[in-house]
Amino acid sequence: MNIKAHHLRDLLAVADRGSISAAAKHLGISQPALSRSIRDLELILSAPLLERSARGAVLTELGALFARRARASVAELVRAQEEVAQHLGSEEGHVTVCLSSVSHIALMPGALGKFRQRYPGVMLRIIEGTYLIHESKLLDGTIDFYVGPMTGRSGAPGLQVNKLLDNTRWIFARRGHPRAKARSLRDLVDADWITTSLTEKPEQEFNAIFARHGLPPPRIVLQAESALTWITAVANSDLLSLTARQFGSSPMIRSVIERIPIRETLDAPPIVRVQRSALPLTPAAQHFSDLLEREARRHR
Repeated sequence: MNIKAHHLRDLLAVADRGSISAAAKHLGISQPALSRSIRDLELILSAPLLERSARGAVLTELGALFARRARASVAELVRAQEEVAQHLGSEEGHVTVCLSSVSHIALMPGALGKFRQRYPGVMLRIIEGTYLIHESKLLDGTIDFYVGPMTGRSGAPGLQVNKLLDNTRWIFARRGHPRAKARSLRDLVDADWITTSLTEKPEQEFNAIFARHGLPPPRIVLQAESALTWITAVANSDLLSLTARQFGSSPMIRSVIERIPIRETLDAPPIVRVQRSALPLTPAAQHFSDLLEREARRHR
């Protein structure tokens, strides 16, 4: 017996849905047919892939190893079909990208309309996040590419990193903030801060910035995992934020948040594009990537 595409599809459906019944319902096939497909795959591999119980089914250790490769293979099969179709003139398919909050603010507005004009039939899925969180999805092909900041590290083996834009940080506060007239980072060192950290340890990232200017560590009281959290918290409190300057260019944000123009220049991680190095993007994904890069050149 040889591994077939439906074997991979069925195993991944169970892994994602957590049970044979939920996966069968999702796929539109019967539970016995799905169970038989999984058993056949286990026979082919001579390894148990699922642990079954009354509560559902989870991948075994070997199943998780196989599923990681299977997910990448399925993603590439889909891309291969879409790539051929797009080269033949089709304007359909799927593109999945991860953009940081900064890329949403600075790059996406100028790229989205042009992409929709060129590929009106392509389903574009945009995930907000950081490289650190989504590296594994770049590696397995779930995400086509990432555009946003990357801190203090190169991409994982198999990933290609290209710098699009050097960057700096600004300090932001709600309009009418009592510290709005501050002109030095030293004047703000005793304030309470919110961070949109790109690392697992936001205090280390902030501490290093203040230490470079001979200042003690700031007091971080809130870590935001999304732009919405950041905007809401800064606009409705006296928290200060040290984040990428591009947030100051958004009319929506400027209506409730303003910059405190201190004299120090505060570096920020560059904006980069990360994608797999071994395989090219589909024409549609490449077009969206090129549009984002064009916007980055305009900001430079």
